[in-house]
Amino acid sequence: MIEAITEGMRAEMRLSVGEDGRDIAVLARPGAAPGVFWLGGFKSDMEGTKAVALDNWAALSGRQVTGFDYSGHGRSGGRFEDGTITRWLEEALVVFRQFTSGPQIVVGSSMGGWIALLLAKALRQAGEAGRLAGLVLIAPAVDMTETLLWDRFDDAARRELKEKGFYEQPSDYADEPYIFTRRLIEDGKAHCFGEAIIETGCPVHVIQGMLDTDVPWTQATALMERLALDDAVLTLVRDGDHRLSRQADIDRLIRAVKEIGQG
Repeated sequence: MIEAITEGMRAEMRLSVGEDGRDIAVLARPGAAPGVFWLGGFKSDMEGTKAVALDNWAALSGRQVTGFDYSGHGRSGGRFEDGTITRWLEEALVVFRQFTSGPQIVVGSSMGGWIALLLAKALRQAGEAGRLAGLVLIAPAVDMTETLLWDRFDDAARRELKEKGFYEQPSDYADEPYIFTRRLIEDGKAHCFGEAIIETGCPVHVIQGMLDTDVPWTQATALMERLALDDAVLTLVRDGDHRLSRQADIDRLIRAVKEIGQG
């Protein structure tokens, strides 16, 4: 069931996803194609700086834009601790298919960059590759459950995950710690690309800060090698951190979206 509340030209809707009926909040603005489909990061939501900037640009340019909060995030229902890559990817696919029309530029930030690539893979496998006009990936945390979490955890953290089922890690972005569950780590293994070539079938622009301590810039250069079959561009921001939410960063993001949209 979909419920909608319209404010101006942007509608907020709620959608039931999955067998357990996860309550997902969606914000959609009608407009011209190619549209922009926003995928936020781990513990982020669609009211973050970059998501709001994209929506403001879409309003001024008459471009379609769609965003949503994963279950356990922002305005969506559910417990964060129940979240997995499988569940969040399922939600992304349902929202993409039900709320967007025409080709889309998928913009993924951090974990959203990984989910964007998984979304592209799922669409290609379903014969829907034509729905993608391009991808813009901001500090993409590809395979993060393995390379950025499990591989970085020390013995104490791994033991806590196995014994308690979760591990709490202090966050640089919030007062409350991040909670990483064993379910998240184990589920993520099924979605890791590893060293395999990743073919999206559309233009890809990766934007990566070189001062990023969460997703090292070397991850982005390694990703470019795996995108060898696509028209892929990498922009390294020498003084950029993980968030890349300064005005200069926002301007760079908008330029990347516009360039793909004009292609």
